Amino acid sequence: MTRIAVHQSRTGIDPTTNAAALVAAIDAAHAGGAAMLFTPENGNLMDRDRNRAAAHRRAEADDPVVAAVRAAAARTGIWVQLGSVGVALDDGRLANRSLLIDGGGAVRARYDKMHLFDVDLPDGQSWRESAAYRAGEEAVVADTPAGRIGLSICYDLRFPALYQALSAAGATVLSVPAAFTVPTGQAHWHLLLRARAVETGCYVVAAAQAGVHADGRETYGRSLVVDPWGDILLDMGDDLGVAFAEIADARVAEVRGRIPTLAHRRTIRPARVCP
Repeated sequence: MTRIAVHQSRTGIDPTTNAAALVAAIDAAHAGGAAMLFTPENGNLMDRDRNRAAAHRRAEADDPVVAAVRAAAARTGIWVQLGSVGVALDDGRLANRSLLIDGGGAVRARYDKMHLFDVDLPDGQSWRESAAYRAGEEAVVADTPAGRIGLSICYDLRFPALYQALSAAGATVLSVPAAFTVPTGQAHWHLLLRARAVETGCYVVAAAQAGVHADGRETYGRSLVVDPWGDILLDMGDDLGVAFAEIADARVAEVRGRIPTLAHRRTIRPARVCP
């Protein structure tokens, strides 16, 4: 069994405050005996005012929040799946980037969010990630103390082909850091996370943002850990802070032995349209 920690946060518009919250979460995870901490999407900054946010955008190597998390990981010796940070790219756009940081503070893996959320919601909210962000191009897995982890971010959750690719590459844990809106969270959060677990025979760890943020947006919360059978091991509700769960490779093997969907997968060619 491996003990993991999940951080549910309410990231704001001040990177210094956001860094302090992440470091405190790392310390709490370490104190609670976790081998690894999972944190939400947008850990360095959540600010819909793009002019104000621009003053804080940095390349990954220069981002003070990333530096603080790496230093805290090295100090405590635990791994951190830094759910995502917005980092500046050479072409003037941003990447929504997930970073896997080991217990020595080194970045072991990077994943840039592939599916960008462009939508107008019935409640009047409008989101245009593609206006500022560049989509990633490849799926990523990496070995950790919690198993082989497949990386994804938020809106990726709606695209099961990504998770099929991650499980085909040997992932036993799927990380889904998020900042889900309340309407979409109420409708689909638990449903989709449990479905991804069942389809792949993987644990799913989904660290989430929660509550009303300094920029006025509201996120759904309910950080989850789901086992490969679809059972919910942890649901943080609206609570901020750090919570714990236990995961085991043996459970993955047991579930995949009972329903061997990975072994039964076939390559699906484009559907034939009948006249």
